[in-house]
Amino acid sequence: MAEGAALRAVRGCLAAFPGEARELGWPESIPYLDRPPSPLEFYREWVSPNKPCIIRNAINHWPALKKWSSAYLREVVGPKVVSVAVTPNGYADAVFQDRFVMPEERQMPFMDFLDIVEKKVASPNVFYVQKQCSNLTEEFPELVCDVQPDIPWMSEALGKKPDAVNFWLGESAAVTSLHKDHYENLYCVISGEKYFLLHPPSDRPFIPYELYQPATYHVSEDGSFEIVDEKTAEKVPWIPLDPLNPDLELYPEYAQAKPLQCTVKAGEMLYLPSLWFHHVQQSHGCIAVNYWYDMEYDIKYSYYQLLDCLTKTVKML
Repeated sequence: MAEGAALRAVRGCLAAFPGEARELGWPESIPYLDRPPSPLEFYREWVSPNKPCIIRNAINHWPALKKWSSAYLREVVGPKVVSVAVTPNGYADAVFQDRFVMPEERQMPFMDFLDIVEKKVASPNVFYVQKQCSNLTEEFPELVCDVQPDIPWMSEALGKKPDAVNFWLGESAAVTSLHKDHYENLYCVISGEKYFLLHPPSDRPFIPYELYQPATYHVSEDGSFEIVDEKTAEKVPWIPLDPLNPDLELYPEYAQAKPLQCTVKAGEMLYLPSLWFHHVQQSHGCIAVNYWYDMEYDIKYSYYQLLDCLTKTVKML
């Protein structure tokens, strides 16, 4: 009897925590800055309290904003073979049919990829340049001179250089499923728009995780996709819920979450703090560059790990 009361009390605390954290720390909408902040200001006002913001006039001096047209990319990158994620439905690294399914990583000439994005060549599949691990510097070094190797005020604020600089270009059907990662993320949109749905780390009690068999899309000889299990890999914890169309009968707790949504336009930069959950879409042919700075594994990380552990434990009981 006492154990049952204690468990109910813990559940009550977890259910109340996101609302209390929201009142104390999170904005009702993503604030805008009209200029890049100083390193001290950025660390004090945004990194330390773990708050997102959209920064205008921070990348106006980048040549990429004027130069990165389709014609320019064809000329500079052209026939070079690059990594492209290919899926039948636009969802890479996402839950599908009780599997965590990763895309087919196809090696193809960049100009052929552009033909598909520009609808010059028809394809029933969805193509997205999204390979991470610093693909801008590793696969597209021809474009590095049009941006910056790092964001100086961010590097000074954190006392480090970015772990990775990534290049993104794809179709509007390509969707990044809801997830979080351990980076301080600066997302810079060069052309088009990016659409973000965000949850603060404190919403963890409302966000479901399940374990899935990892698998990969493979194209058969007839052009259809098959899902092939990665049999030697461990199961992957992932969020099964689609925040744009949540199944509240299956995941009723999510009804209590209050996501923030924002649009990041060309020339704007989103600061996405570490441990924030995010779901991403984009306009067709949107081009973006993002900078991943490894987070500090400090007391905030320990608090999140405790929240995550308590949430998992209570849901098992």
